[in-house]
Amino acid sequence: SWMDFFNRQCSFNIVYDIIEPGERRVIYEDSGLTVETFPLYHRLPCSGFIFREKPKLRHLRGDMVKFLSIPISLLQGIKEGADYVKPDGIVIPNDRLTTPPDPSVSYAYCSDTMYNPRVVKDIAGVNTVYHEATYHSSLKSTAKERGHSTASEAATVARDAGVSRLIIGHFSKRYIQGEKPLLDEAAAIFPSTILANEGLRIDLE
Repeated sequence: SWMDFFNRQCSFNIVYDIIEPGERRVIYEDSGLTVETFPLYHRLPCSGFIFREKPKLRHLRGDMVKFLSIPISLLQGIKEGADYVKPDGIVIPNDRLTTPPDPSVSYAYCSDTMYNPRVVKDIAGVNTVYHEATYHSSLKSTAKERGHSTASEAATVARDAGVSRLIIGHFSKRYIQGEKPLLDEAAAIFPSTILANEGLRIDLE
């Protein structure tokens, strides 16, 4: 395969899952996470991805577990939302045994794409989104011609999708002296915007 050309000593198998242009589906799932794909709108077929944590378990109240001497074998079910039935038949509601779970988080990745309101629908309600912002709005016609977005368009997507935070990136080389004009433009529409940079690490909330 073509990978053999670049890496002849790969220690693991690579499984290819071809994403068709325009496809929306879950491409990965495990016990705690799903990864979905959705179409972007570039000159070439391009896909975005949404990473979603599955709902988390409720937190046990240790004081109640100890006070009621709840068997260990029942604790998992209670964390999943079950009530506890005492040996005498009295039912203890789950909300007296647990506290709410930590919120699940989600992250959307929108690489090369021009502005399209369909992206808003696909990422609606995601916590954090990365969206390309290749150009300043002064180059809006260039952005459209090349299949890219301006900083203001990326911010509009984030605002209209109801996300919590926007990360912009994929900046044109013309901004190599500084991306602040792009940040300023996006933040005027969506204040919770940060610039992507190599090595950036963030906590998803």
